[in-house]
Amino acid sequence: MTDFESPTGRSLDRFADRFAAERLNMVNTQLRQRGIRDERVLSAMAKVPRHEFIAEQYRPEAYEDHPIQIGEGQTISQPYIVARMLEALSLNLTDAILEVGTGSGYQTALLAELSRRVYSVERHAPLAEHAKAILHRLGYRNIEISIADGSRGWQEKAPFDAIVVSAAAPEIPKLLVAQMSESGRMILPVGPSQYQELQLVEKQDGRTRITHLEPCRFVPLLGEQGYEN
Repeated sequence: MTDFESPTGRSLDRFADRFAAERLNMVNTQLRQRGIRDERVLSAMAKVPRHEFIAEQYRPEAYEDHPIQIGEGQTISQPYIVARMLEALSLNLTDAILEVGTGSGYQTALLAELSRRVYSVERHAPLAEHAKAILHRLGYRNIEISIADGSRGWQEKAPFDAIVVSAAAPEIPKLLVAQMSESGRMILPVGPSQYQELQLVEKQDGRTRITHLEPCRFVPLLGEQGYEN
């Protein structure tokens, strides 16, 4: 696997640590063997330190194939579902990305490795501030985080080449579709609180096309374009 250079201009080998072998095993057993083929996604996930984004007591589970609690009733998604969403977006280094739900900041870091600029919105201030601190310590400078209702997007920074929604919406939020660029892509879980489906939304000539991917389960998207509190 080739080394992957981050937008900061520094190789991701700066993240070398005692978990490096576990990250590589995660990529080979949880991602490659389950059909993830995007080498840029695989390379980033092999090197971004997922354990840095979770509490100390959960670090032994950092590279296992399940979600992990991060506080405020939120979770960091299992590695496979993160990779599946990123791969579906076909990200480019020239893309401007909107992330709805910063959470721990782990997916934010991956997006920063795979694109030009990441605009991330988080409704829970403690999570947003904690993620900011970790991302800054790890050297990311192409990320902006806002504490706001993510279901409304970030109109001042639109349009976006890709949008990632990390919580389940009852339906595709119209405000987010409006903030997609021409040829933009959005991936999100859609459905009731107990069971959803990953959907890929693509915009072309002002029209949208929806591709239904696979079952999933996320925490609910709260806000004007999501579920009520």
